[in-house]
Amino acid sequence: MKIHLTAVIKSKEEHRTEVLEVLQNMVKETRKEDACELYNLHQGIEDKNQFVFYEIWKSEDGLALHNEQPYIQAFGALVEEKLQEKPQIYTTHII
Repeated sequence: MKIHLTAVIKSKEEHRTEVLEVLQNMVKETRKEDACELYNLHQGIEDKNQFVFYEIWKSEDGLALHNEQPYIQAFGALVEEKLQEKPQIYTTHII
């Protein structure tokens, strides 16, 4: 069953450029993964520090493999210092 994932990420103002670079690299690399059907990054209009991923994965296993990739781990290293809060992640299925 496909997994639809939405992630909301809020960078600290002073780290926005660095966070954006890491997120854009995640897009570039993730789109190469076999299990990835859609991986789009959005930036807030009113709040430029807010980023939203909308993703579609072929399976839970594919998403799990994605989360083990080095570019995802690199993002994880930013969370404590460079983000306003822990990312909000919502996984859903179409009903």
